Amino acid sequence: MLAGMSVEEAAVAAEPRRRRGPGSRFGLIMVAVLALLFGVPWATLVWSGNAWPTPVFIGGTVLFALVAAGFPVLMFRGHGRHDDVSARIADTTLGVIWVLFVWSVLGQALGLVLALAGVADPVRSRLVTAGVLIVSAALLLWGYTEAMRVSRVRNVDVTIPRLGRGLDGLRVVLITDTHYGPIDRSRWSRGVIEVVNSLRPDIVAHTGDIADGEVPQRLSQAAPLGDVRATMARVYVTGNHEYMSGAQGWVEYMSSLGWDALHNRHLVVSRDGDSLVVAGVDDRTAAGSGLPGHHMDHEAALAGADPDLPVLLLAHQPQQITGAVAHGIDLQLSGHTHGGQMWPFHYLVRIDQPVLQGLSRHSDRTQLYTSRGTGFWGPPFRIFAPSEITLLTLHAGA
Repeated sequence: MLAGMSVEEAAVAAEPRRRRGPGSRFGLIMVAVLALLFGVPWATLVWSGNAWPTPVFIGGTVLFALVAAGFPVLMFRGHGRHDDVSARIADTTLGVIWVLFVWSVLGQALGLVLALAGVADPVRSRLVTAGVLIVSAALLLWGYTEAMRVSRVRNVDVTIPRLGRGLDGLRVVLITDTHYGPIDRSRWSRGVIEVVNSLRPDIVAHTGDIADGEVPQRLSQAAPLGDVRATMARVYVTGNHEYMSGAQGWVEYMSSLGWDALHNRHLVVSRDGDSLVVAGVDDRTAAGSGLPGHHMDHEAALAGADPDLPVLLLAHQPQQITGAVAHGIDLQLSGHTHGGQMWPFHYLVRIDQPVLQGLSRHSDRTQLYTSRGTGFWGPPFRIFAPSEITLLTLHAGA
């Protein structure tokens, strides 16, 4: 009993508190994150030892407070209700404040060095503020240019011991994480496809996260995918963002463009008497989406395949490599990580994923290639993580 209440009354009284618990904790975490993201730059640029005139201090403080208060609202409207204008503002704000946060932290370290050198405030703090603003502005300008440009081609040679001589030199072009979204990048999309076709691919693979938004919203940006040319196959698998953007609609749309949607299935390509199994599995988040028939299933993807043939597997996330190793896959192609997209975010990516980017080996048979992604998600910036269109040339073993 609690304060004279019966057990039943106590249980009823406690139930709302239990329900509020997780939400309250999440809210506190979000407030703490926002306080750090906006508070550290505010302290460095406005407060600290700058000794700005009172109107400058008040104006700067009000500006940071308004942006911090409006940011979660814009994020919810933009990505929860698919309001593209709100999403563009929120995503850009996120990118700017992330860069200011990172370089404000590093700026504080510079402040310590200056203090040891005998430089006093307000000169010391104003030098730090100037340094943070100059470096951040330069990185944001460069990062925006990198994000919006047509991706560079990255050439990678991969030796697959079980690959037959007839398939030696097979050209596989990988694009991934195009993230057609609130910023209309139809022209960029056409430019990417022109580069892909110029590489004369045998196989073109898209390993998911086509778009943020459903097919009708992103039709003009996605339509150029129908112009991709490949001598053997055009293959696609879902990424985690499809499961927030009408995954089945994207599977059907890619099929309507003539792509093979490898929805836990495979096909076989052959040349000069040798064959390669090209398989695909749904993203690892598919089962939690509640979408019927969507889940990661390596056994279904390989059902009926000749076990003596080499296998190229498409799987959106590098973390799915454990299933590839268990099923004797020769080479898995993935994306998802964006190479971190905005340094030093890659340290957080590595907490969740075994690989950030590039070619890696995970067993005597299984290799993994992880692309840095062809587009970008959210903030329209790429800092020390350039996008890529990957040309993988497959070589037979000795």
